[in-house]
Amino acid sequence: MNLRDIHIPVMLERCVELLAPALQRDGAVYVDGTLGMGGHSEAFLERFPDIRLVGLDRDPDALRIAGERLAPFADRIALVHTVYDGIADALASAGHDHADAILYDLGVSSLQLDEAERGFAYAQDAPLDMRMDPTQGMTAADVVAIYGEGDLRRIFERYGEEKLAGRYARAIIAARQTTPITRSGQLVDILQAATPAALKNAGHPAKRVFQALRIEVNGELAALERAIPAALGTLAVGGRLVVLSYQSLEDRFVKRLFAEATSSTAPKGLPFELPEHAPQFRLIVKGAELASDEEAARNPRAKPVRLRAIERVKEAV
Repeated sequence: MNLRDIHIPVMLERCVELLAPALQRDGAVYVDGTLGMGGHSEAFLERFPDIRLVGLDRDPDALRIAGERLAPFADRIALVHTVYDGIADALASAGHDHADAILYDLGVSSLQLDEAERGFAYAQDAPLDMRMDPTQGMTAADVVAIYGEGDLRRIFERYGEEKLAGRYARAIIAARQTTPITRSGQLVDILQAATPAALKNAGHPAKRVFQALRIEVNGELAALERAIPAALGTLAVGGRLVVLSYQSLEDRFVKRLFAEATSSTAPKGLPFELPEHAPQFRLIVKGAELASDEEAARNPRAKPVRLRAIERVKEAV
């Protein structure tokens, strides 16, 4: 298996460009908070021969594959089995008290999408699992078996932004009365049957529901809301964080948390800003950047990406 052929890191050159200024000192600490198959990390380790990597992933298979890929750099890496909101403890376990550069490449990984038996892809029939860490937690099959109509509707609306959330929730409740829904193919058939004919050509009916189930099963948005402040808290002055988001919910979370971090804490009405109220961070990318047309054509998984970046400019008070 050639990982370079099956896994193309998204917006790699832009990530390198943005994080490079924070990685110039000897022994600079680079954290890959969503290690995956190690594509981004491999590039950073090759291009910055003096950095130390702390790589985080909740998926044991990803850690194993990345460990094999990054074996030539074994003396400079520490790989940690954890969710990315555990960044502070991961750094400490690797013997570091701060990070100089951090990358969060959010969402489901190529490894998880491409392994049919993980149940992430609605285009392939497989056990309805969707756990990023298959060693713990409830599966998507558990969610569709246990959740009531109101809870199913809530997650489809909130995490999938699905307009037919109520209709799909009712269809799932009705279907599971006769047969347990344990495979992705079963769920796809239920959703397709519940979709009005006039909407059957408006994108695959399972796309948003599968996204919502994945986010619910893995607690992704809750982890993200903890992870951004945790990451910012570990950055040294001059340290930088780059986040790649692939759906609007993630990007809105990142935008809001970055806006809070770069805002003054001065009470309203003060005639001037005291130094202790000045923001500790500044944005280094205006808004969200997209992948180039060329990259999106070369790597379809780059099409929906939104990149945001931030830098620490002063110590915490």
